[in-house]
Amino acid sequence: MPGRRTIGVDMGGSKLLAGAVDTGLSVHHRAQRTLTGLDQTSLLDVAVDAVNETRQDAGGEVVGVGFGIPSLIDQRTGRAVVSINLDLADISFEDVMRERLGLPVFVDNDANMAALAEHRAGAAFGCREVVLLTIGTGIGGGLILRDELYRGAIGSAAELGHMVIDENGPPCQGNCPNHGCVEAMASGTALAREATRLASERPDSGLAAALADGHTLAGPLVTELAHDGDDAAIEVIELIGSRLGVAISSYVNIFNPEVVVIGGGVMAAGELLLEPIRRSVATRALPPSRDMVRIVMAEFGVEAGMIGAATLAFGGLGVHAGRKRAGADA
Repeated sequence: MPGRRTIGVDMGGSKLLAGAVDTGLSVHHRAQRTLTGLDQTSLLDVAVDAVNETRQDAGGEVVGVGFGIPSLIDQRTGRAVVSINLDLADISFEDVMRERLGLPVFVDNDANMAALAEHRAGAAFGCREVVLLTIGTGIGGGLILRDELYRGAIGSAAELGHMVIDENGPPCQGNCPNHGCVEAMASGTALAREATRLASERPDSGLAAALADGHTLAGPLVTELAHDGDDAAIEVIELIGSRLGVAISSYVNIFNPEVVVIGGGVMAAGELLLEPIRRSVATRALPPSRDMVRIVMAEFGVEAGMIGAATLAFGGLGVHAGRKRAGADA
């Protein structure tokens, strides 16, 4: 008989991914939706629809739902206070979803959920001190400190994408009031902006040809052109990597992590992005932290937030999910 499942829902700045997950963190059904331009009511409707689809095809009993949402959350109440890149604000998200779905519901920040998944069974498995970044429309952050997910005083900690790396830099996006945040300088949105700028400066480049053909220079296309050897596209990815390295150098100095895990859609660039990050950290961070830290890709890729949200739901129900460490109780 199929085992119990939870449904993990990762709501990013532009897309939603839901999946039915078992205690071994295998995914049995996926549902994806687009969120761009939706108001709060529509966002809630789309989330409910994706959960209902996933529940119908889960292949086992669904016992709870976990949500990772790109919001600052007051964990005392389950209230989404504000979201930078979605129209979610001042809503008791957990209560609303519990009432609409008729299941136990647990909610946390989306990057926290990616960190939980990677710590429980992915690239950070076995590590006690972890920094995680998700690079997509924006930049999310998650921290594992002393083997536990760190949420801060009320649950709004680890907004690592909103550390300023250039006080005179461009305005940050969405609801962030700052300038020069790492999100403004090195997110997928920033990558697209820099690619468009460079295309105008390099009329003989693949970037310029793609733009002339009517394509939008978003991350996937820029990454494809870079892998194909277009010098301008490679330069854009190296620029984004160097900026990320500036931020990560500070995280390494502050937290002394064993590993920095980087996920999100922009990581399709792989080593083209990781190499300038590592080079920047090697130049900027302080010893001994810089000499022992590993900087790696997320093993769960773009599904890390979804799997982490499902793991959160299992934990809220008192069920362990993920790999077991050597010597741990069965």
